[in-house]
Amino acid sequence: MRYLVLFTFVFLITIYSFSSSPKNSNNEMAGGDSLDIKIGQMIMMGIHDRKFLSENDTLIDELRYKIGGIILFEKNVAPENSFEKLKKLIADLKTKSTTPLFMAIDEEGGKVHRLKEKYGFVSMPSAEYLGKLSSTDSTFFYAERLAKELFELGFNLNFAPDVDVAINAENPIIAKAKRSYSSDANLVSDHALAFIQAHQKHKIINTLKHFPGHGSSSSDTHKGLVDVTNQWQFKELIPYKRIIDAGVCDALVSCHVINCHLDTNCVPATLSKTITKEILRDVLGFKGVVFSDDMQMDAICKNYGLENSIKMAVNAGVDVLVFGNNVVLSKQNSAKEIHAVIKKLVLRGEISEERINESYRRIIALKNKTY
Repeated sequence: MRYLVLFTFVFLITIYSFSSSPKNSNNEMAGGDSLDIKIGQMIMMGIHDRKFLSENDTLIDELRYKIGGIILFEKNVAPENSFEKLKKLIADLKTKSTTPLFMAIDEEGGKVHRLKEKYGFVSMPSAEYLGKLSSTDSTFFYAERLAKELFELGFNLNFAPDVDVAINAENPIIAKAKRSYSSDANLVSDHALAFIQAHQKHKIINTLKHFPGHGSSSSDTHKGLVDVTNQWQFKELIPYKRIIDAGVCDALVSCHVINCHLDTNCVPATLSKTITKEILRDVLGFKGVVFSDDMQMDAICKNYGLENSIKMAVNAGVDVLVFGNNVVLSKQNSAKEIHAVIKKLVLRGEISEERINESYRRIIALKNKTY
């Protein structure tokens, strides 16, 4: 019965979207690296309020095998000579890392715009503004300027575009924050495709978010559990299907919403094997990398605990665990701590080595596109 429901999703989405033929992503990888290296590739960390690396910075030790990616925020931007100082910080992080890094940032535009004009960076309007222009050429124009700047700074991954459909106009974290292009799923898809094409021109990876849809919610997963069971609509999957089928969906971000219609265990999507593997990979055909939303958001950290949430997320099929160290009042974590938890779970047999290898193959295949 479950599979009948899942395949019905695909049938319905196909009817409502303009999907094209899917393209398979490359999934080859050599497998000789150690378990420590493989686990490290699954960890992305925020670096608190650092604006430079000092000679004896404790982060340097963690960059040796313990971290596969870094996410930066506005607090990492120096108020003066911002461009050059940020570029040097990124270059230093890459130099000190034993393995190639995902260098990431949230640059959707509008309210989610870390590199602000006051620091001398390019402007980037909100998704809502661009959606109302009804011109994907405008979206491409602004996104291409942004992508060029990100590339020049040394970034290779942008946690954007947001493909949430504005189902609930009162949604405080999506519609009210002007983060959705439209309440029309196909318009969302059109603008997201233009955004991605602009970034591909400068070899910047994009991540769609927040799977399987945050646009119908009435509250914020930063602040606690969010259940969208009675509000969620299947058209929220349309942007994912269209962009996957177009062959340009390299990565996406899972969200922490609960949807009991999609998973009767009623756990957040990030922790759900049904949503991540059965719906996203088996039904929608996604082959790329799944990043978690920030694991320090209250929806996860205050309800599932560190070890349990890591175990559930990895076993659900999440490839990269993001700990941004940016959520107000949340416990701050180190890469060393996260790495130790994952390794312990593997050695105890609660996460299989094959599961680690699966993620490692996907991560390396994606990094090979940028390095």
